[in-house]
Amino acid sequence: MDISQLPFLTTTELSQLIKEKQISPVEATQAYLDRILEVDGILNSYITVCTDEALSQARKAESEISNGNYIGPMHGIPIAVKDQFWTKGIQTTNGSIIHKDWIPDEDATVISNLKTNGAVILGKLNMSEYASGDAFTHPYGRPHNPWDLSRNPGTSSSGSGAATAACLCSTSLGEDTGGSIRGPAAFCGLVGIRPSWGRVSRYGVFGASWSMDTVGPISRTTEDCAMTLAAIAGYDPKDPYTWATPVPDYLSQLTGDIKGLKIGVITERIDTDVNHPEVASSVKEAIAILGRCGAVIQEISIPLIVHSAAISSAIISCDAATLNRKDVTENLSLLDHNNQVRLLMGSILPAESYIRATKLRELLRQEILDALSKVDILVMPTSSIPAPKIPEKAGILNKQEVLDGFTGRRSFTSPFNLANTPALSICCGFTSEDLPIGLQIIGKPFDESTLFRAAYAYQLETAWHTRRPPV
Repeated sequence: MDISQLPFLTTTELSQLIKEKQISPVEATQAYLDRILEVDGILNSYITVCTDEALSQARKAESEISNGNYIGPMHGIPIAVKDQFWTKGIQTTNGSIIHKDWIPDEDATVISNLKTNGAVILGKLNMSEYASGDAFTHPYGRPHNPWDLSRNPGTSSSGSGAATAACLCSTSLGEDTGGSIRGPAAFCGLVGIRPSWGRVSRYGVFGASWSMDTVGPISRTTEDCAMTLAAIAGYDPKDPYTWATPVPDYLSQLTGDIKGLKIGVITERIDTDVNHPEVASSVKEAIAILGRCGAVIQEISIPLIVHSAAISSAIISCDAATLNRKDVTENLSLLDHNNQVRLLMGSILPAESYIRATKLRELLRQEILDALSKVDILVMPTSSIPAPKIPEKAGILNKQEVLDGFTGRRSFTSPFNLANTPALSICCGFTSEDLPIGLQIIGKPFDESTLFRAAYAYQLETAWHTRRPPV
């Protein structure tokens, strides 16, 4: 086949060709490197492209496969990772000029796991500084949405969304504290999953909030996403918050059969809080399709969900201020303006407010778990709007902007980082402006398999995942 077309294959398709030795990892890696060179100048999805390292890893994979030492489905697959993850011998910036010269002497566990599974690391992806969804300045170039260059590709895993949608990597890793996997997945027309807290190690990952940070994949299809998660998940003695829970064979459970699956539609998030009619209609149609596949649909109410963004913001701001105390006291002027405001606010927020937020978090978590005891999964939009225009200036103009921040996309993703339940976003349509729309699927702790199963059944009935952005 034409080697230049390799980047447009799904990870699953490319994996099969590599396994059958019809395509070599070197050919696949070079095709992606060529496309990055051709396209990324307008997207700014990469901070660092690891050309020499990637080709060296690809040659190693090629040799192993040629000698009969095929490891598994990720062997030889070119993947890119958010620049929040330590990579041995490679610049790791956390999206900030403060770390522009930092080169780790070891890999994050997720990077080690990818290498153990034979994956090829193409490079480090652009991100919002310190994994903040509020950061305005991007010192390594502002990322753009490949569906519309004037639009935001999502925060903070901006490059992961943009690069994956534009076929500049086969699949990618992001990190989700308050929605930073699901947001880019929704805005870029992809499948992204925030796994259960404790499913994937965070050792070697720059932190944003110790009680919510979660590493996960952003991919073009459900199968690709499942394959990528399987490669990075599992207990890690270096991260005491990981659970020794067996990692299922996610791919084998993608049967397409969801007959009898109980789906709870979160009423507070369908009719009253979606302020874009095409988002509401696309999500309702997606739910109807799941019903036609044999799922049992019922309405579920989670009253506290409307306050989730305020609860989440208070906790994350305090956690981030604590994690970055040295930079707040010594390097504040080097930080993005919005990050300065956020970290200072988190530094002075009264302890009483933080404690109240944690108590409200537990109440909301219990409401979500109670809802999940009645159904197998929950569904709602990933965002109330499609990808917004890239902001033109930093700062907050007025009180209304603050209040709007508690009712927008963040209020749709934050309930589930508060509850630490797995949540997946899959494309369920496009607006009249050709902007992707995301359906969010939420499951019980450590039941990512059911999320993948429902997403795959929906994917089989639709063709949204086959569309490509105009870049």
